[in-house]
Amino acid sequence: MPTRIEDHRLEQLAVSQPRERADDVRLALLLTYITLGWMTIEGAASLLLGWASKSLLLEAFGFDSIIELFSASVLLWRLRIEASGRADEARVEAVEHRASRLVGYTLYFLVAYVVFNSAYGIFIAHRVTDTHESAWGILIGLVAKIGMPILAGYKLKVAARLNSGALRADAIEAIVCGYLSIVLMVGLAATRILGWWWLDSVAALALIPFLIKEARAAIEGEDTCCSAEH
Repeated sequence: MPTRIEDHRLEQLAVSQPRERADDVRLALLLTYITLGWMTIEGAASLLLGWASKSLLLEAFGFDSIIELFSASVLLWRLRIEASGRADEARVEAVEHRASRLVGYTLYFLVAYVVFNSAYGIFIAHRVTDTHESAWGILIGLVAKIGMPILAGYKLKVAARLNSGALRADAIEAIVCGYLSIVLMVGLAATRILGWWWLDSVAALALIPFLIKEARAAIEGEDTCCSAEH
C-alpha cells in the first residue's frame, strides 16, 4: 500500500512539473513583452528629448534602452520556441545556450558603452544642463528607478525556476537600467545645482566589474540562477 501511494505521488509530481514550467514560460513571455514595450517608449523618449535638448545623459540613457531591446528580442525568440511545444528538450537547451550567449554579449557591449560614455562625459562634454532638460531627465529616470527593480525581481525568480541563464542576463540589464536611472537623476541634479558635470560619468564606471562577471557567466553557461534571489 505505501508503495502505491508513493508511486501515485511520483506520477502527480511528474505531471505537475511540466505544467508549472509551462506557466513559468508564459510568465517569462509576459515579462518580456512588458520589457519590449517599456524599452521602446523609454528609448524613444530619451533619444528624442536628448536630441532636442542636446543632453548627453538622456541620449546615453536612450542608447542603453536600445541595447535592452535587442536583449529582450533574443529572449522572446528563445521563450517562444519553448512555448510552442514543438521543440524537444534538446532543442530547447540548445536555443537556451545560444540565447544566453547572445544576451551575455550584449552585457559586454553595455560595458563598452559605459566606458565610452563615461570617458566622453569626463574629457569632452563639460557643460551644464538647463532646467528643461533636467526636469524631463529626472522624470524619465524616476519612472525607470521605480519600475526596473520590480521587473528585474520577477525575471530573476522565473529565471531561477526555469534555470535560464538568458533570462537572468536579461534581468541583469534591467537592474543596470535601474542603476543608470539613479546615475541619470543624480548626474542631472548635481550638474545643474553644483556644477559637478563629472559625477554621473564616474559613478557609471562602478558597474563595470558587475557587468563583466554576469556577461562571462551567461556566455560560459555557468549556473548562476541558484543565487538569483541574493
